[in-house]
Amino acid sequence: MVDSTVRTRVLIVGAGPVGMAAAIELGHRGIPCLLIERNDRVGYAPRAKTTNVRTREHFRRWGIADALKAASPLGVDYPSNVVFCTRLSGQELTRFENALYCAPGRNPFYSEHSQWIPQYTVEEVMRSHIQSLPNVEMRFNTQLQKISQDEQGVQAAAVDLPSGKAYVIHADYLIGADGARSLVREAIGAKLEGTYGLARHYNIVFRAPGLAQAHKLGPAIMYWQVNGDAPSLIGPMDRGDKWFFMPTSVKEDYKLDLADAPALIRQATGIDLPYEILSSDEWVASRFLSNSYRDRRVFLAGDACHLHPPFGGYGMNMGVADGVDLGWKLAAVLKGWGGRQLLDSYEQERRPVHALVLDEAVANHSVLSHQLWTDGLDANDATGAALRKDVGARIQTSKMREFNTLGVMLGYHYEHSPVIVPDGSPEPGHDFVNYIPSSRPGHLAPHAWMHDGSSLYDHFGQYFTLLASKNAPSEAIDEAQRQAKALGVSLKVIQPQEAGIAELYPMLLTLIRPDQHIAWRGNAWPSATQGLMQQVSGCR
Repeated sequence: MVDSTVRTRVLIVGAGPVGMAAAIELGHRGIPCLLIERNDRVGYAPRAKTTNVRTREHFRRWGIADALKAASPLGVDYPSNVVFCTRLSGQELTRFENALYCAPGRNPFYSEHSQWIPQYTVEEVMRSHIQSLPNVEMRFNTQLQKISQDEQGVQAAAVDLPSGKAYVIHADYLIGADGARSLVREAIGAKLEGTYGLARHYNIVFRAPGLAQAHKLGPAIMYWQVNGDAPSLIGPMDRGDKWFFMPTSVKEDYKLDLADAPALIRQATGIDLPYEILSSDEWVASRFLSNSYRDRRVFLAGDACHLHPPFGGYGMNMGVADGVDLGWKLAAVLKGWGGRQLLDSYEQERRPVHALVLDEAVANHSVLSHQLWTDGLDANDATGAALRKDVGARIQTSKMREFNTLGVMLGYHYEHSPVIVPDGSPEPGHDFVNYIPSSRPGHLAPHAWMHDGSSLYDHFGQYFTLLASKNAPSEAIDEAQRQAKALGVSLKVIQPQEAGIAELYPMLLTLIRPDQHIAWRGNAWPSATQGLMQQVSGCR
């Protein structure tokens, strides 16, 4: 029996960071949407802990980067070092300083630094912002039951779990951001393809007052403990002396008893303290990509369409980018100026990026603590010192791609997209470390700092932005504005005067999308018959 019906433009299933990113993009553009979530999103589980530079740049667009910074439980200045050691009480092997680019301060390549912060705190900041958006509604403890669709829209049956109240939701489109066990993915007949069971791991969250002061390795966000009896990762997670502990590559027949967890942590760290276990969950590292991201009006995003080991911190961040991409494209279609090709481009653009990042995560996962151990590594003699020097050098070579990854964070680009206009320049090779800014179509718009202290990104429009050189002919700018207006596309024109920006944008005209990727560039604006604006808006 149906108790009520609800009408919205976009239904989002799953109110984690992915679903909330899509809702914020839609809400900022005046599109009504409803998020439903079967859980209450409260718990100890750490999930992601790195919000990377690209995600924080989206937070900057949304006006909440400073709120996220203020919510940092360890303080935004806490050093993001990653230390490899035999154990917390043992010998240091090597370290990576400013891993993942969390250090505050201006960097020419990006407008916002990364941040080490628990995912549940990120969710709180996003949720608070969503509550300020009048067009966005969130319903927790609400379970999706089934969906159907036709040419007019999507119909979803849901139930409020506390009351048992059933209702039907009518929407124009639906986004399935409901995680690895996605009901939406199952409903549209999509399947995850790849490799299950790369390794078994445990996540243990615990409280240990005094642990940070009980070792001599200095502050860090992660300590990789390389030893023969309890190889693992450990690190601070939140206020109140809350830490995470992750035994790596657990044997198939091993089952962790919570009562034994404190002893395992003592064994791994070599530090005898009272350890209060807050939570524990087992997880299996796998590599999966969905064979389809869409069925007509229903889309998949985040873990619903891609799964990989968390090494490198890509998961949540890649999912947020999915939500951003879907959000602005659906808004364009619902506002009437976006066409069919715009929605088709979602999978065409995002799937190759997902495949690339999955490969990076699997490569990172292939070298774990237990594989770095060798007998005598912790010996306090010349032989032990020589072994530690050798293993430290191996770690620097093999793990650099996990902690120095700006090329992955910012260097991805969209090739062969129907809404990107290529200029004939060759596709660059993939470099996971070195990021080389490029205004080539499909790439992220190169960042720059303005003379007034603002970021170039702060001057981009909500929809398309035409970045014009100071030497660009005024008639070309006027023609671009006329064509955009005729199609109902919002186009903001900016003409930065800073000399360095001209070096980053060598063409006289560069067209930038709402997601800050380059759609087109050239020295002359094409005539209306060539249909540039129609193509980038998906109408051709």
